Order: sequence, then structure tokens, then C-alpha cells
Amino acid sequence: MQTVFSDLTSRIRTSPEAAITGEVTGVLGLSLTVRGLERAVGIGGRCTVMGARGPVLGEVVGIDGRGTHLLPFGSWEGVVVGDTVAHSPRGDMVRPDGNWIGRVVNALGEPLDGRGPLSEGEAPRPVKGAPPAAFARRRVGPRMDTGIKALDVFVPLCRGQRMGVFAGSGVGKSTLMAMLARGAQADVIVVGLVGERGREVQDFIQEDLGPEGMARSVLVVSTGDEPPLMRRQAAWTATAVAEHFRDQGLQVLLLVDSVTRFAMAQREIGLAAGEPPTAKGYPPTVFAELPQLLERSGPGAEGQGDVTGLYTVLVDGDDMNEPVADAVRGVLDGHVVLDRAIAEQGRFPAVNLQKSISRMLPDCHSPAEYAVLQAARRSLARHADMEELIRIGAYKTGSDAQVDAAIRFAEPADAYLTQRKGESVLADESFAEIYRMLGEAGIDVAIPKPPAPLRRAPG
Repeated sequence: MQTVFSDLTSRIRTSPEAAITGEVTGVLGLSLTVRGLERAVGIGGRCTVMGARGPVLGEVVGIDGRGTHLLPFGSWEGVVVGDTVAHSPRGDMVRPDGNWIGRVVNALGEPLDGRGPLSEGEAPRPVKGAPPAAFARRRVGPRMDTGIKALDVFVPLCRGQRMGVFAGSGVGKSTLMAMLARGAQADVIVVGLVGERGREVQDFIQEDLGPEGMARSVLVVSTGDEPPLMRRQAAWTATAVAEHFRDQGLQVLLLVDSVTRFAMAQREIGLAAGEPPTAKGYPPTVFAELPQLLERSGPGAEGQGDVTGLYTVLVDGDDMNEPVADAVRGVLDGHVVLDRAIAEQGRFPAVNLQKSISRMLPDCHSPAEYAVLQAARRSLARHADMEELIRIGAYKTGSDAQVDAAIRFAEPADAYLTQRKGESVLADESFAEIYRMLGEAGIDVAIPKPPAPLRRAPG
């Protein structure tokens, strides 16, 4: 009898037509407490508060003896004790569609670009879905050419790979993302702008992306003035949109700027819900949510496409080992480090080639390409080791033949790797030019010979 009753209760709670209500008993800061929904709504559920200034959507972040605690997707202004709160059973779903390409939406999947309503797909998709099962996925695919010389040669990106872009403020993360959106060999680009400055959204669309980039992109935008739930939701919604196109068999490039602002939003949510602060004020849920978000991108199952993910990390005080950066680096398949010192020298993208790494190497390069990469890396590393002595004149030419060759290679290589925002170069051309510069500097490239064909023994 109890089993039948529990089953009936579950059906009522999950029914789209269910109208379960409670009432506001208190508001303190961002947190609103409701009585009457404790047995109807779980953590992550959506509710609508009927305030004097109109309905306000909220999310359940905690339940205790005092009642159900909500945080707003908007503002609690005008809400008073006794206001009605209604449960929204299907409030955490989006319905992406092919007509979303070229559009700008907010974290809830609502249009922002003034071009009318969005068409909706047939099947709703949860914004916070579970990552695919490990054994259901294919392996990472071949290299995805990006058109960016420093990446294609030194830090290659493969289909289904997840890469982090680590940098301080003002070093060129957003510009690098725009270059990827323009030049990467992908069918659809999904861009999640999490906590972005409001004045920069139009600049990113019109100047950085341009018409050719926007024509194959979906932008999910949450500006920095929006509540933490909206900023966190933007990353989830962008990922759900990318998963939709992956399931259609398309190659999707997901760009999220930035994971740090996602973590900061989760920190605000956790602290408002009463979690204890741990590393640098971040509560434990931040480090539980990060892998849940990052693991959703990657290779799809058989018959599906891939979600190739790039996530920017805004490092605090240029500290590459701060808690969020350290946690993200341990989950992703490689990292691109943008260096302020390189940017100040005028080389953009300001990629630090010694500190950046792709975990897909060496398999994503051909043997000849990998040989060029190794020779170039060794030469640049040797030059970096001696750079201080060279600058102050303590090193004399002729003291070391390898250092002399590294000096001859470093200057033209540095100039070649400088790239304008609208410039795109084929990967084969980049390798050929680096190989030519190595030869002119007198640096040998040990390109392996193809194996000789096997011969049958006589008889």
C-alpha cells in the first residue's frame, strides 16, 4: 500500500499539470524561504514567486526545518511574506533548434537580439544534464585546424578535446576565442559569455565575431550585472545547446568565457545557501560542479558528432595555481597559457609556448609535423634559458653553436607567430614556414623516414 502511495505521489510531483503552491515566510539577502513545498520540490527545482511587481523565477538551493530556500533568477524586490509560490515542474529545460544558429539568447534560452521569438525543437533538453557514460564515447578524433599558427603547431586541438585558456585580465582571451570562432573547422560554434561586461557584448558580436563568425554561431549571454543563478545557468545552457547539435551528428566548437565567473557565481550561490567557505572562500560545491560542467563536452557516441570545448580561466593576480585554475587544469585535456609579459612585448596571441601543452600530442601530428614541433620547442626553450644573458650582453656569439642557432631562429619565429585578429593560416602552411625558418637558422629537423615495406621470405 505504501509503495502504491509513493508511486502516486511521485507521479503527481512530476506531472506538468501539477499545481503545488506554498507561501513566502521570509527573505534575507538573496535567500527566500517558503513553507509548503518541502515534500514537492527538490534541490535544483524551479518555483515562481508571485510578487507585487510580477512573477519572479527562483531555484531551490536548500531545504531544512525552516522550509525551502530559493535564490532568484531576477530580484526579490516587491516580494513580501505571504506571497504565493508555485512549483514549476519543467522549468529547467530548453528546446534548442537549428534556427538558433545566428541568434543571441539569454541563460534561460530567451532571445536577446530583438529578432523575434525563437523556434523550439521537439524534445526538451535539461540544462544540467549528466556527462555521457565513459564507455559510450568514441575516442578523440583528428586535429581540428584553427587557423591560429601558435595553436596549430605547438598546442594542437583535436575533435572532442577539452582545452583551457589561462590568462589574467586584458591579455587577449576574448580575442583568441573570437579567432577560434572565425577560423576553426567546425560546423557550429556555441559561445557562452558568462558574466561578460554588458558594453562588450555588441563589440564581441560585431567586431570580434563578424558576420562570417555569427552566421554559424549561437551566443548564450549573461552579463555581469545579472544574478548568480543566471551567470551559472549561461554555462549550462550553452553546453545543452552544444549537446543538441552534437546529437545531430555535427562537429561543435563550444567556447565558454569564463569558467572562473561560473565558479564565482557558484560561490555566491553556495555561500547564500549556508555552505562553509574553504579554499580562498570557495565552498565545496564549486569543485563538485566544475567537473560536472567540463565533462559534458568531448567525443559523442557512435553516430553522433563531437563537442570540442575551450574554456577560459581568468587567473587571479596571474597566479596559475589558484584553486579554480588548478581544479580546471586537472580535468581538461590541455591548457593554453597567455602570458602578460609576451603581450606587453606586442606578440598576439600572447601564447607562452613553454607553459602550454596539449595532451593529444604526439598522436594528433604526423611524424614529420611532430619532428618540426620538437625541434622548434627545443630551440625556443634554449633561447628562453639564455635570454637574460643575451639581453644584458653577457653571452658572446660563437660560444655555443646551438645557442647561436636558437638566437637566429627565435626572432623570425616570434614575428611569424604574431597574428592579427582577422588573419587565418592553414596548418600545413604554418608547419612549412616553421620548417623553413629552422633550416635557415641551421637547426636540423630529424624527420623520421617511413618504414620499409615488409618482404616475404623466399619459399
